[in-house]
Amino acid sequence: MIIHLKNSVSKESAAVLAEKHKAFHILSEGVQVLITGSGMKDVPAELESVTDASWVFPNDMQLASKKYKSEKRTVKFGNTSIGGTTNNTILIGGPCSVESEEQICSSAELLVKLGLTTLRGGCYKPRTSPYSFQGMGLDGLKLLAKMREDYGLNVITEARDATHIDEIIEYTDIIQVGAKAMYDQGILRACAKTQKPVLIKRGFGTTLQEFVQAAEFLLSGGNENVVLCERGIRTFETGTRFTLDLCGVAWLQEYTNLPIILDPSHAMGYAYGIPNLAKACVAMGIDGLLIETHPNPKVAKSDASQQLNYEEFEQLLNQLRPVATSVGYNMI
Repeated sequence: MIIHLKNSVSKESAAVLAEKHKAFHILSEGVQVLITGSGMKDVPAELESVTDASWVFPNDMQLASKKYKSEKRTVKFGNTSIGGTTNNTILIGGPCSVESEEQICSSAELLVKLGLTTLRGGCYKPRTSPYSFQGMGLDGLKLLAKMREDYGLNVITEARDATHIDEIIEYTDIIQVGAKAMYDQGILRACAKTQKPVLIKRGFGTTLQEFVQAAEFLLSGGNENVVLCERGIRTFETGTRFTLDLCGVAWLQEYTNLPIILDPSHAMGYAYGIPNLAKACVAMGIDGLLIETHPNPKVAKSDASQQLNYEEFEQLLNQLRPVATSVGYNMI
């Protein structure tokens, strides 16, 4: 249950009430808010006199629900904003993994040339096989931070587990919670304590309700800068890596107030299908895309088959811009 307190209630008093009733206490847009467990359906008698009765909202999907906040939330990526009324579709590009300074520099130069703002690159790779490239770790993070300093780009990378989440929070502008880490409460609770934007990827076996509830961990902890990312779910199909759930995206747009980014690279798994999938995504009026690009995909140390080369990436961007314009969005 979400309970907005009256303006007369002090922060200290609200904290005492939260502790007594085992509720989360956050400050949302200047309002003291208590968030109780979903089992509570009625306001406790002790809280009635300090509660704004027009803002009592019992629901399993709480802060992320459009029933609670009908307007889409705005999230800032550095000097760029998505969501809200911005009508921006951000294209986040870069390699699957940071492999060397030369490689990530070339990716940064490409984005700057194309007028894009946000660079991705994996540093801690949650690989299925222990024998696959595991990423450059902290050295990769430092290279991403150098790209931010040298090229003025926002940088985003994925947290593999809670052991290095503090490093990722320190070095990046946007924190990515990967599909395999979506249930890691150590990561979610650490991300809730920062105000940096957090992009949560849907697990490949995760229901929409579970997906949104992962976001609730961050929202209830006080971080309202949350973005959802659909990256494909596991179905019976074996011809593609995963199945991009555009039906699920339509559901998220209808029922949640969070910006939505799509990742056709990981869903398809093969470069040939990414352009058409990306066009379909943009036509839905989404807030962003994650597209992997590499200077020479054939020698990429991870996910070589799904990365576009630079020429393909630039060509795709040129194809996406009119699609975005046709649905009232700007590709940035």
